[in-house]
Amino acid sequence: MTDRNLSAVLFDLDDTLCEYRRSSAEILRIAFDHEGVHPFFDENDYRSRYPEFVDGSETVDELRRGCFAAIAREAGVDPVVGERVADRFATERDHGDVRLLPGARAAIDRLGQEYRLGLVTNGAPEMQRTKLAGVGLESAFDTIVFAGYETPGKPDPTPFFRALEALDVPASEAVHVGNSVGSDVAGAHAAGVGAVWLPDGRHRGQPEPAPDHQLDSLTELLEPPWVSDVALS
Repeated sequence: MTDRNLSAVLFDLDDTLCEYRRSSAEILRIAFDHEGVHPFFDENDYRSRYPEFVDGSETVDELRRGCFAAIAREAGVDPVVGERVADRFATERDHGDVRLLPGARAAIDRLGQEYRLGLVTNGAPEMQRTKLAGVGLESAFDTIVFAGYETPGKPDPTPFFRALEALDVPASEAVHVGNSVGSDVAGAHAAGVGAVWLPDGRHRGQPEPAPDHQLDSLTELLEPPWVSDVALS
């Protein structure tokens, strides 16, 4: 694929373009301490289970309560304790307290001059809009799809199809940039969209499925030749 074939770039939001100033691990520690219980799971446990609860939850707080309760139950802990930890987590979490990752603003500004831009993010609309406003990206995209709420969550291909339809761009002329192999790379492949992976340091071993292109940082998006690695059928 050459640069001339690309019409749209889709982005994930969390840990791709921005991140919380206070990590989930830090807030989990605070929540466990507040409830006076020994930590019976960690941030990675939460992240790995999160997708299971996206489609069945109306809000992120409801999602977290269900997730933490399920983890507690499987760990032999009263699920009510998991719900209390989730409630404290929600009290501590400020969705506006986010920061852009290095190169994000420059990449958005650069690519927006040549391509249609879309955001395909798992997360409740109110929560994700608060983050976008917090980093000044609320008007940066031609379309936004809140997967798991407006559509099934990633890696289901539906949110990608929704974004492409809004942009009036075929899948063969689009790529998606995201940090999650299981949600972003797998979802992009399922939708026939080029998968560009930005590792966040949590993945171990070779990514499966394999992305079409791997970034070391978002600053690589400033140079157009990166799209030539993305071979789409």
